[in-house]
Amino acid sequence: MIGFLKNYGIIVVVLLDGVEFLRKSFRVKKEKDFDAIFKKGASVANRKFVIYRLENNETHFRVGLSVSKKLGNAVTRNQIKRRIRHVLIQNSNQLVDNVDFVVIARKGVELLEYAEIEKNLLHVLRLAKIYQEGNKSEEEITID
Repeated sequence: MIGFLKNYGIIVVVLLDGVEFLRKSFRVKKEKDFDAIFKKGASVANRKFVIYRLENNETHFRVGLSVSKKLGNAVTRNQIKRRIRHVLIQNSNQLVDNVDFVVIARKGVELLEYAEIEKNLLHVLRLAKIYQEGNKSEEEITID
């Protein structure tokens, strides 16, 4: 999908990679949804992230992000959320469907580079059985 940004009379074309993932239907936003995931769901953790997961009736996954004020100011917290979102967008075709999950960033994430965040997040997603190795679109294609 292509988006357009008009800035000072110049039109700039921006490729919106993962725009489908950013739709509201892919996000956990309501407090009751967060509460249900925390109370009824299972949790898995590593040193940098905690994942709570709960099966849902949707045809796709939904994700909620939580970054505490203890990790830094608004700029730092938003940067962490953008990096987490980017990892999820880049790996969205390996994430299982029919699950709601919440990603909680732990202390120390604010010091990590993107590659380290990606490594730690994919590790905990594997533990939670949300991330599956291999590409879904590649699995569906069979060549005889």
